[in-house]
Amino acid sequence: MTTKLERFTLMAREQPRTRFTSLMGLLFDPEGLRESFGRQDGRKAPGVDGIRKDDYGQGVEARLTDLSERIRRLGYQPMPVRRTYIPKGDGRHRPLGVPSFEDRLVQDRLSQILQAIWEPEFCDCSYGFRPERGACDALRRIAEVSTNGRTQWVVEADIKGFFEHLSHAHLMRFLEHRIADPNVLRIVRRFLKAGIMEDGTFTASDEGAPQGGLVSPGP
Repeated sequence: MTTKLERFTLMAREQPRTRFTSLMGLLFDPEGLRESFGRQDGRKAPGVDGIRKDDYGQGVEARLTDLSERIRRLGYQPMPVRRTYIPKGDGRHRPLGVPSFEDRLVQDRLSQILQAIWEPEFCDCSYGFRPERGACDALRRIAEVSTNGRTQWVVEADIKGFFEHLSHAHLMRFLEHRIADPNVLRIVRRFLKAGIMEDGTFTASDEGAPQGGLVSPGP
């Protein structure tokens, strides 16, 4: 983690009710984007750009410098996600949105910033889509509580089609509780409105957030 982001994370923890007004510098920080590049898995399927990590790695410093500059002057525009499907256990299929490689970098950096702001607000009993936590940790905790706490009931609930029907307006209002940087909010809105490409057909995004991106929880 870059020193800039470390300082910001500490400040976010110490000021839990602060609205942050200057986040763009963290988003287009070249060192931070370089770290995001290093975190990418070269085996991931490409998005609509067809570019994988090895491809982007050719002349990566020049590419990252250009990307940083485009984000800084708001010339960066996310590409549509490539729609693909993975099978679910009940015979149905879950839709995934595969971002372009460059969008992965920006999403990764944006995710780091959002985690720094909101991670301290989560309860310790929360395990979903949090760093260094996962479903296995939640299952171990359930086993511990049910064994030692003599708990007899486990309740499972799911919101049908949550990601497909997520309100963009509601999500943006939620982000505005802690983020007062209009340019960062504009980048988030561009990701939400980037659209979907499936079988050569573009579909606009009026609601929902594609699963599969680094800034949106995956399956």
